[in-house]
Amino acid sequence: MATLGLIGSGSIGGTLARLAVDAGLDVVLSNSRGPETLADLVAELGPRARAASPAEAAAAGDWVVVTIPVKAYHQVPVEPLVGKTVLDTGNYYPARDGQIAELDSKEKTDSELLQGHLAGAHVVKVFNNIFFKHLAALPRPAGAADRTALPIAGDDQDAKRKATELLDILGYDAVDAGPLAEGWRFQPGTPVYGPPYAQDPTQPIFDQPAGPASAAEITTLLAAATR
Repeated sequence: MATLGLIGSGSIGGTLARLAVDAGLDVVLSNSRGPETLADLVAELGPRARAASPAEAAAAGDWVVVTIPVKAYHQVPVEPLVGKTVLDTGNYYPARDGQIAELDSKEKTDSELLQGHLAGAHVVKVFNNIFFKHLAALPRPAGAADRTALPIAGDDQDAKRKATELLDILGYDAVDAGPLAEGWRFQPGTPVYGPPYAQDPTQPIFDQPAGPASAAEITTLLAAATR
């Protein structure tokens, strides 16, 4: 059985763990505070889930999600991720992460920073542009008329194929936004970040029910993004 490893198990990580278990995947969760702090979540998820260290979660995963503050990217274990597809959900928030010169100057995207740290892995940016409650609510079977799409960006075509495979398992389509350098197109402040997945995109998203966003809609919004 395929396994999803998670480095970080907060709102997005916990949501992905639930979707993965519901889809029949095994899940290995981790965080910076130790496996024992994840006991309640593991109990909720059931026998397909277990908690471990970040290095153990990295080693166990057929896909590995990194869902931590951008400022902590250098803490991600390197060796267990060599050759693996790493799904990066990170968003740069200077108020939380501090000022990072390469991101402030737009020299690099946050996922390119992680890729530079994980030289032997294949990073794909995904899951960063959707509110976790909407992520939990929008999975649909393949071919459903109201199937939602999420953008992905990455430098390795095979890794993007594997990311697309995981999205399909979890109930989503994928829209390829290009290489990691184009990941800014669905970062905070762009048209693709947040509102497309709410029922009324003109209102604050956090109290709204989820609303589907098609691949065509996401493709159009990606093209409309400006820096």
